[in-house]
Amino acid sequence: MNENLSEEEMRQALFGTTNNDAVLEAPDLRVMSDQQHVSKARPAPTSRSPKLKVTLRVTAEFEGKAEMFVYEASTLSSLIAEQEAKAEAKKRKFKYFELVSIESV
Repeated sequence: MNENLSEEEMRQALFGTTNNDAVLEAPDLRVMSDQQHVSKARPAPTSRSPKLKVTLRVTAEFEGKAEMFVYEASTLSSLIAEQEAKAEAKKRKFKYFELVSIESV
């Protein structure tokens, strides 16, 4: 075996005989257009915070006339939303609370 092979001889041994003159060029596949695409301006996203709607049945006196109290809390935690709703109902002089529902808005 000949240890002093040239680079060309090594290529021929590894890849077989190639014809350097017949190098094929890849065709240009880019799509050319006359008009430049302009995207429409998107409206600015409104910053909507997650909200829960808490519905409580509230009374000012025990076994008294019940009213429905609705509070919208800007949180995803139902526990915190319920606590905020009860605190708001206390500000409006209600003493007794019964949780009716907590819904995502």
